[in-house]
Amino acid sequence: MATVTATQVLESLKQCMDPEIPINVVDMGLIYGVNVSDDNKVDVKMTMTTRGCPLHDTLVSDVKRYVNKVSGVSSVNVEIVWDPPWTPEKMSDEGKKIINYGKQKIVAPINYETALPQGMGSVVKQEDGSLILMDENQQGFMVNQAIVDFWQLCNGKRKITELVDAFAQKMGLSRGQVEKEVLQLIQQLRDGRLIIIKEPEVSNVQFKK
Repeated sequence: MATVTATQVLESLKQCMDPEIPINVVDMGLIYGVNVSDDNKVDVKMTMTTRGCPLHDTLVSDVKRYVNKVSGVSSVNVEIVWDPPWTPEKMSDEGKKIINYGKQKIVAPINYETALPQGMGSVVKQEDGSLILMDENQQGFMVNQAIVDFWQLCNGKRKITELVDAFAQKMGLSRGQVEKEVLQLIQQLRDGRLIIIKEPEVSNVQFKK
């Protein structure tokens, strides 16, 4: 039986993306520890950016899936811990670069009352089942199904308030549970050139009374 190492597990987890931000969970600083027993049982200790993260179950499932990609793993257990609390300082240097790069590309604030996000690019499913959103320059961002579902809701006809309602319904959660995450996701997708922000067309024709 092949011996599984913590390094192998962490390398595989670098393919697992945070549901809210296109950064892997390792560079995001969410993985607090990996322990591998003699019989290749893997215990992962991790945290979330916030206690109320509505995509909690999605991320745990993704982490288990990527750990199981390591040859020889016999079982996976994921423990969520809140001490010490996650802070941006826990991100790797690479993760911080990605965040800062995204901020530099923001060209205008989003008007959440009128904006009509329109998805751009395409979704690609790889042989191992993982998903990638490709922008028009063929630059790929590894994502999970929840992000793809949201990206597909961005059809250029829904306002952001409508997107929040539609995503909440799709995830089986309340509006309050997903609103903050949707706003962050819209910003990240725009920074990644995976959506454009359209504004409603306003006619300049004036009718005489």
